[in-house]
Amino acid sequence: MPDFSFLLLHVADHAASAAFYNRLLGLPIIEQKDDFAMLPLQGGVMLGLWARATVEPASSGQAGASEVAFTAPDAAAVQALHDDWRGRGLTILQAPTTMSFGPTFVALDPDGHRLRVFAPPAR
Repeated sequence: MPDFSFLLLHVADHAASAAFYNRLLGLPIIEQKDDFAMLPLQGGVMLGLWARATVEPASSGQAGASEVAFTAPDAAAVQALHDDWRGRGLTILQAPTTMSFGPTFVALDPDGHRLRVFAPPAR
């Protein structure tokens, strides 16, 4: 199986999206071109932000149809991130709640991509 190495989001303004993720997650912007920006995630995986207008073949996806998920250590950390992100002005689509997979909330990035934070149950 090939290595999972990139998460690509099609965005309206790649530079603005890169700045958003840089501020939100504290990730450096390690590459920025005319239509693409890249930030490193964990484990060698990269977050690529590609200007939707230049994606080939043309993007047919709709923001909000999938989620980028982040784990937190516990319910208190989920609540703290919610409060921080709300304070930064992110749109909160789902307030903190408990679902079958643990405490969670959902925010939106500037393009409407869902950002889910959750704390998985202890095993």
